[in-house]
Amino acid sequence: MKRKFLFTWYQTPRGKLLKELEAEYLKRAITVSCQQTVLQIGGLGWEDEFVDCTLYKYYTILDAKNLGCDAARKIQAKAFRLPLKSDSVDMIIVPHLLEFDSYRFQTMREIERILKPEGIVLIMNFNPWSIWVRYQYLWERKMADSWRGHFIGRSRVLDWLKLLNFEVTVSSEFYLDNVKSTHGKVITNSSSLSATAYAVKAIKRRYNLIPLTPVKAEAAPMILANSINPSVQLNNHE
Repeated sequence: MKRKFLFTWYQTPRGKLLKELEAEYLKRAITVSCQQTVLQIGGLGWEDEFVDCTLYKYYTILDAKNLGCDAARKIQAKAFRLPLKSDSVDMIIVPHLLEFDSYRFQTMREIERILKPEGIVLIMNFNPWSIWVRYQYLWERKMADSWRGHFIGRSRVLDWLKLLNFEVTVSSEFYLDNVKSTHGKVITNSSSLSATAYAVKAIKRRYNLIPLTPVKAEAAPMILANSINPSVQLNNHE
């Protein structure tokens, strides 16, 4: 699986437009405290355009080839085998990595494992239904030869997150001139044909099961009205 296609594509005119939109989106999406731990899985090289690593001292980039901004902390490792403790990260960003990951669902399980309860995950992928992405794949022979990834639809990502007990809060689509987002329960599985890429933001939920114990049903004693002084009742009837 070669991720080189992504970096080559960012140099094209359309790629530069998407890069600017994604940088602005990520800048707004990183809402955790600068004292919290943020992990980016998959280096981009232009992280300084959306995060200040001098402010976010616990911003870490994990990449198999040690790619990423020099100002950030780095870990060289595979995404499907994260060398981190369980429940240790506050936010995880996955920018265009799953498309090139042969073990993408195992990577999702690892993300769920290391993310703290109520932690945030943000996943960015190309839109497989995009007319332009399909055109580029079919007709640009030079780039198509380097494309070894698999397109992943937003509906599949939503299913994976639901299976892993994540609650999707925001879903966004990247067009060439703007970003459209939907929030809460109005998120649908359908994708636009004109959107180049999409992003999904979700929260890890941890539900604690409360064991059910049998309850003994006891008949409540029958209490008559004015039963405290029954002689009063009798005198009234007489």
